[in-house]
Amino acid sequence: MRYICLVYQDEESVATIPDAEHASIIREALDYQELLRENEHYIASSQLQPTSTAATIRVRGSKMAITDGPFAETKEQLGGFILIEASDLNEAIRIASRMPQARLGCIEIRALKEFGDPCGRYEQAPSNAARVGGVKLP
Repeated sequence: MRYICLVYQDEESVATIPDAEHASIIREALDYQELLRENEHYIASSQLQPTSTAATIRVRGSKMAITDGPFAETKEQLGGFILIEASDLNEAIRIASRMPQARLGCIEIRALKEFGDPCGRYEQAPSNAARVGGVKLP
């Protein structure tokens, strides 16, 4: 089963970490990512740009509203994700608990809802295109 590990951190606090310490944490994270890859748990990961580069959109009826920044004002912001393969939530928790990023904030773990799920809300996407509710996504 696939799980997304959402990495939340206080951007202001992370910005105050000395460069050497920050570089050390990044090296640890990359080393752990390689270990996950070797053990066939790693699928993908990425850091996100700061929330100052974000935009939030809402569409209600035919009207779209755009807000600069993230959806909500919070102490910790979404800073990245790590997509993993694990047999169950307990294994996903064990994997995420060893991620160095957890020392700088928190990691939310959520199972992905797979296409072709039992409730039948999504159709199976062809390998060359994403489809949600029968609509091809760009």
